[in-house]
Amino acid sequence: MNTPTVEKMPSGEPSRQPRDARHHIADILLDSGLITAEQLTYARRVHGKLRNAHSLTKVLQELGYLDTRQLSQALREHRQVVPLGHLLVELGYIRPLELRAALSAQKEPDFQGKRLGEILLEKRLIQEYQLIEVLADQLGFLHEEPSFATIERELLFQVNPNWCRRFQAVPIRRDDEGTIVAFLNPLDTAARQAAEGTFGTVVAAISTRRAIEEAIKNYEEGRQNVAQGAAEIDEASAASIIDGLIVDALTLGASDIHIEPMRQQVRVRMRQDGILMLRKEFDLAMAPAISSRLKVLCQADITEKRRHQGGGFRFVDAQTGLKTDVRASFYATIFGEKIVLRLLSRKAELLDIKEVGLSPRVLERFIEDALEIPSGVILITGPTGSGKTTTLYGCINYLNDMERSITTAEDPVEYIIDGIAQCNLNPKINLTFEETLRHMVRQDPDIIVLGEIRDQHSAESAIQAALTGHKVLTTFHTEDSIGGLLRLMNMQIETFLISSTVVSVLAQRLLRQVCTQCAEPSRPTAHDLHRLGCTQTDLVGAGFRQGRGCPACHYTGYSGRIGVFELLVLNEMVKDAILNKRTSAEIRRVSIESSGLITLLEDGLSKAALGMTSLHEVLRHLPRLSRPRPLRDIWRLAGETPKS
Repeated sequence: MNTPTVEKMPSGEPSRQPRDARHHIADILLDSGLITAEQLTYARRVHGKLRNAHSLTKVLQELGYLDTRQLSQALREHRQVVPLGHLLVELGYIRPLELRAALSAQKEPDFQGKRLGEILLEKRLIQEYQLIEVLADQLGFLHEEPSFATIERELLFQVNPNWCRRFQAVPIRRDDEGTIVAFLNPLDTAARQAAEGTFGTVVAAISTRRAIEEAIKNYEEGRQNVAQGAAEIDEASAASIIDGLIVDALTLGASDIHIEPMRQQVRVRMRQDGILMLRKEFDLAMAPAISSRLKVLCQADITEKRRHQGGGFRFVDAQTGLKTDVRASFYATIFGEKIVLRLLSRKAELLDIKEVGLSPRVLERFIEDALEIPSGVILITGPTGSGKTTTLYGCINYLNDMERSITTAEDPVEYIIDGIAQCNLNPKINLTFEETLRHMVRQDPDIIVLGEIRDQHSAESAIQAALTGHKVLTTFHTEDSIGGLLRLMNMQIETFLISSTVVSVLAQRLLRQVCTQCAEPSRPTAHDLHRLGCTQTDLVGAGFRQGRGCPACHYTGYSGRIGVFELLVLNEMVKDAILNKRTSAEIRRVSIESSGLITLLEDGLSKAALGMTSLHEVLRHLPRLSRPRPLRDIWRLAGETPKS
C-alpha cells in the first residue's frame, strides 16, 4: 500500500539495534521523571526473565509504573528523537526481526526509495491506524479520523471535494486554537499553506488514508444536500466571508482579490507583489450569496446578473479600525459573475518622488529637467499595475507647497492629499473629463494633474494646457518611454506640438524584490546571457541573488516590489527626431546616445546585479528592445555604487 502518510517524515532508519532504542526510551522516561532508577532496574530484570516476550515499556505499564497517557506525552515532548522503527518495536507493534527485515527490504529494487512506514504497510507487518498513532506521538500531531457526519458544514462551504482530494486534507471543526484539519501528511508544506490560506489558523491532525478518502467520498455523495444548505446562508454569513477575504488580503499586502466562479467551485486568488496566488476555494453554491452581498455594499443592481457592473465601498476592519477603499468590478461569465476587488489602503503613506526607487543620477535629472521646469507635459507611462499612480502622487507630493496651486481631475481619486484641489469624475451627473477641464483652467492652477490620457481628446487637452503655460502631469498606457511619444503621434497630435510641450516621459515597471531573509547568490546561465544579449564580461561586478523561499515570504523567494524606470528627457536631438517622424528604433538610438537614457532593461539589470531583484524577474517582465550596455557603463550613468 503506497501512502504519503509517511512521506517527508522521519525515515525511521535506526542507527542502533532495537535494544539500544529501549535504553533510549527508558532514558526519556527517567529524564521526564515518570519513573525512578530503581523502578527501571527492577523492570529490566523482569523484562530479561520474560525473554523479550514483552517490550520494556509494556513491562513498565504492567508493573503499574507507567500508563499509556504518560508514555504518549513523553514521546510527544521528545518527538523525532527516537527513530520510528525502534519506537514501533518498543511499543510492541512489530518484532525486532520484522524491523530488520523491513530495513533490509529498503535496499531491494522493489522498495528502493520508500519510507520504512510504507514498507511495513505493504508487507502487512502493521496496520495503518497503528502506524498513524505512533507517528502522531512521534511528530506531535493530533490523531483524528474525520467522519462526514461530524464535520462542521460551514467549513465544507469553504472548500470542495477537489480541494480535499488534491491536498489529501479534510476540515473537521473549529475550536479556540483554530480550525482542526486532518491531513494524510501534515508535513506537506503545500497542503498546510493551502489550508492556512483557506481557514486561517490551522491545528494540524494526522489521519489514515481510508478515513480521508471515505470522508471525501461521502462529501461528494452528499454535496447536493450541502448545496441546499448553502442556499439558506444568511447575509451575515456572506458578510463574514467577505470580511475574512479582505482582512486576509490586507495582511498579505495584496492589491487585488479575484473571486472566480468555475465549473465546480469558486476560486479565490490574490495579487501579491504583482503575482496572482491561489488562497481559497469555495463551493460553487456560495457564489450567489457573496455576489449579492458585495452588490449591496457597492450599491449595484442586485437583480442584474447578465451585465457587467462596477462600484465601490469603504471597508473598516472591526479589530484595528483600519479604513480601506474597495473598488469592485462584476464581470458576467458563463459560470456566474467574476468579481475583482481592488484594495486602496487609506493607511498607505504617500511616497515622495525621492522614495519611489529612481537611481541617484536619474532622480537628480528628473527633478532638475522635468519637475522643476515651470511648464510642459510630464508623461508617466507603463501597463496597468506598474506603479504609475504611486509615482504620479510622488511627483505631486514633491511639488505641493504654499507657492503653487495644484488641481486634479481623477477617475477615481485614489489618495487624498492636503493642500490640493482634487476632483472625482462622475459621468452620471455630467462631471465628465471635458466639463471638468473647461472649469479647471479657470481655477488659476499652476499645475494640472490628469489621472490618465485615454483618447485623442484628453491628449489634446493636456497639450493645450501646456501651451498656455501650465505644468501638466498625467499617466499613459505604453510599453516604454519612446512608445509614449509614438502613441501621441498615432493620436494625430502634431509632431511640432509634441516636441514643444512634452518635457519628459518616465516609463516604469514593478519587479518583485528578493526576500532578504532567504536570499542566496545566483549565477546567470548561458541561456540567460543569450536572452539578455550579454557576455560574462559585461556583467563584471554583479552580485545576482535569488530567494530560496521561507515562511517570511510565503515560500515565494520574494517580498515586496521595487520600481524599474526609463527616463527620457527631450533634448534638441530627440525633438528633431520627432519632428522628422523617425522610427521608434531611431528615436531610441538617438535618446540613448544623446540624452543619457537608461532603458528599462538596463535599469532592471542594474538592480538585479545589486541584489535587489532577480534576473528571472528582469527577463520575465522587461522589454528587450535593444542590447544592454555593460554594467559598469550603466552604473556610471545611473550614479549607482555596487556593493564590494
